Amino acid sequence: MAHAQMFDDDDPVLARFRTLALGYPAAQEKVSHGRPAFFTKKVFAYFGGTEKHVTGQLEQHPHAVLLLLDPLDAEVMLERNDTFVPMYLGPTGWIGIDIDDLSDEELRELLTDSYRNTAPTRLARLAEAEPEADSQS
Repeated sequence: MAHAQMFDDDDPVLARFRTLALGYPAAQEKVSHGRPAFFTKKVFAYFGGTEKHVTGQLEQHPHAVLLLLDPLDAEVMLERNDTFVPMYLGPTGWIGIDIDDLSDEELRELLTDSYRNTAPTRLARLAEAEPEADSQS
């Protein structure tokens, strides 16, 4: 059974996010479980997420990014008020971060960490080289 689309394709926050996420080497977009997912061989980011509270109540985070960070970085990030453990992906180390108040630079740093944790080694190395190229221009 297909999932209903859980995003507005004309959302300006999604447009901002999409521009950043598709800027990584070989990055592509697909819809997975009703949400935009950005990947190379593996998904490195989802736009939007759901949090399940201990009461069973579901809370939608339409302007969030789901990322796979290093475990220690994720632990530190989860101390922030704008983060959450997403349904389904949380037990495997993914975290959710509301992005409305993040600068492009902060968002790019988080995306880069997740990209490096999921992309093939060759592509991860290319992503590491890109900020140096940007700073020289």
